[in-house]
Amino acid sequence: MDRREFLKHIGGAAVASSVVLSACQSEGNETPIVKNVIDGQGEMTYRINPNTGDKVSILGYGMMRLPVEEGGTLRDHPNSPIDQELVNQEIDYALAHGMNYFDTSPVYCKGMSEHATGIALARHPRNSYYIATKLSNFSQSTWDTESSKAMFEKSLKELQTDYIDYLLLHSIGGESKELNSMEMFNARFMDNGILDWLVEQKNAGRIRNLGFSFHGDPKLFDTMLQWHDEGRYHWDFVQIQMNYVDWNYAHRIEPENVNASYLYNELHRRGIPVVIMEPLLGGRLASMPDYIVKQLKEREPETPVARWAFRYAGTPEGILTVLSGMTYMEHLVQNVDTYSPLRLITPEEDEFLMKVAEEFVELKTVPCTTCNYCMPCPYGLNIPVIFDFYNKCVTEGKMPAGNTEAREYQEARKRFLIGYDRHIPSLRQASHCIGCNQCLEHCPQKINIPEELHRIDDYVEQLKQL
Repeated sequence: MDRREFLKHIGGAAVASSVVLSACQSEGNETPIVKNVIDGQGEMTYRINPNTGDKVSILGYGMMRLPVEEGGTLRDHPNSPIDQELVNQEIDYALAHGMNYFDTSPVYCKGMSEHATGIALARHPRNSYYIATKLSNFSQSTWDTESSKAMFEKSLKELQTDYIDYLLLHSIGGESKELNSMEMFNARFMDNGILDWLVEQKNAGRIRNLGFSFHGDPKLFDTMLQWHDEGRYHWDFVQIQMNYVDWNYAHRIEPENVNASYLYNELHRRGIPVVIMEPLLGGRLASMPDYIVKQLKEREPETPVARWAFRYAGTPEGILTVLSGMTYMEHLVQNVDTYSPLRLITPEEDEFLMKVAEEFVELKTVPCTTCNYCMPCPYGLNIPVIFDFYNKCVTEGKMPAGNTEAREYQEARKRFLIGYDRHIPSLRQASHCIGCNQCLEHCPQKINIPEELHRIDDYVEQLKQL
């Protein structure tokens, strides 16, 4: 499917949905450029789940990066308790402004996300929201039948409910040093009979929708849809990573990634509702290089950069909800505005974003979404923070460049090295990676983490020698 096919579902509604005060044309360009936009002036946009009739808010709350009492998230303060009062306030705001889909997991926030989410949601009528959680049996110790069942039962208890609206087989498609993706899937869900047991729980009303989230091997993705076609298993929904970069360029970011256009097309033609994760590509589409930000601001000066990505992710037909992990109230307010109502991406805007995506993939960044699945590192490295610091320096144009003897280069070199030491304690820096490869099987983006760490360390050491 090309970009025009992607947008065929929009028609004239895309233009009609825009609230525009004034518009003009850029010099030498016939594409209209919106100069002033009012967002957040209406009600939340909803999508209907064809399987159940659920009226689901197009913005879903990802409960992966909850605030902690010391400020920020667990990445900033690993031993800080969840700030339950703030979580309650944010969920209250979300519900009051039309959000009703809350996505969590037994492994999020070091196992504390479901508990905090359950406390916050239980203060509201059960029929006012939908709970999505996952069977996150990644560890081999949870592959046996009883352990996997116990994980599901614990989710119900932590979430203070007797049924799950949307239950996912968590992050299928991964592999380990010993098992390929199909063998891993069989070990987690088939050999122990858990998938069939989950179907039984659905038939008993304890699960309303059964699906999976996908990262990795497209052969396993195709197998899952073949089972759906054959009637072996019915997938009520599927969660995929999609944004305007991954649509055509996921494989450019990481060769083993699957383009979102393929995943979406295969699901949509079967009528399977799609849940979107990583609409901001791990936050990278909210922290773009200055020259790209300038292009976006020329079109809509008052529009936050991240809003382009959120609008894109919500535009296609068949998207049930777009997940956003919102730690701070200001992010929640901004995202609610984006989808109240959603301004669908026009064909002209789509062409523009594809050009932006092409420029973005030329940057030499690490495709890390800071999901923290690779943590903890047995040797103490703070892998996501290392990658995040490096990526921000690249995307913000702060890498030393040009003549190494020039004063500007030396100043940029000094800023980089000082910033590296300030953000990452010396014992947690890339130089301490021994290449044990334990992180590899946990990365849903299929990043060769040791290779990237060694590349960054080589770069740091090169700067130190100058």
